[in-house]
Amino acid sequence: MANYLIIGGSSGTGLKLIQDLLDQGHTIWSASRTQGALEQLPNVQWQSYDVTDPDAELTNLPEMLNGLVYCPGTINLKPFHMLREKVFRDEMEVNYFGAVRTIQQALSSLKKAEHASIVLMSSVAVQTGMPYHASIASAKGAIEGLTRALASEFAPKIRVNAVALSLVDTPLAGRLLNSDTKKENSAERHPLKRFGTVEDSSQAIQFLLGPTAGWMSGQIMQVDGGMSALRSI
Repeated sequence: MANYLIIGGSSGTGLKLIQDLLDQGHTIWSASRTQGALEQLPNVQWQSYDVTDPDAELTNLPEMLNGLVYCPGTINLKPFHMLREKVFRDEMEVNYFGAVRTIQQALSSLKKAEHASIVLMSSVAVQTGMPYHASIASAKGAIEGLTRALASEFAPKIRVNAVALSLVDTPLAGRLLNSDTKKENSAERHPLKRFGTVEDSSQAIQFLLGPTAGWMSGQIMQVDGGMSALRSI
């Protein structure tokens, strides 16, 4: 069994991932701004952690970590002319700089494992140009660059990969899926005719995190209902 650190696991994909990993007998450390539903999972070693705070510290980590998953994200869809510089900076703080600071703090524990894995979260909007996605695509583009750079630097001991998601039914995406019409429209935009679920995203992360993906590093896995690769005729 393995020791995993999940950042941002109080809801959505992170919470589902923690539940799945616990069911498999793994030991979980989790850090997020609020405890949320994690309060009902007594086997999780949780701590308060704000990824946007440059001075935030991860405490009481195990001596050895087998894996790290960074789940925090943002959805801020606006026309480019309405996006102020602060929006771009805020997106970078949550998605990119928070990941950088977290990895730096957990690195010594990851290095103590025989083999470890880092999984970061990207977006379909990086590889597939979409209107109103300028700020999030920029921040997640930085994540994809970081993924490849660290995969090269940390090889062969630590693998680094990312999951690039399309719209997933989580609290973060609530306002985009808060009516039957929005759900139908969102499903129709995807070649597979449905939006994502936390089961979809959790399964993809678990694959990259575990030994089954032991010969994969520096990869961006597109888990997007076919959005990035398929076109209707």
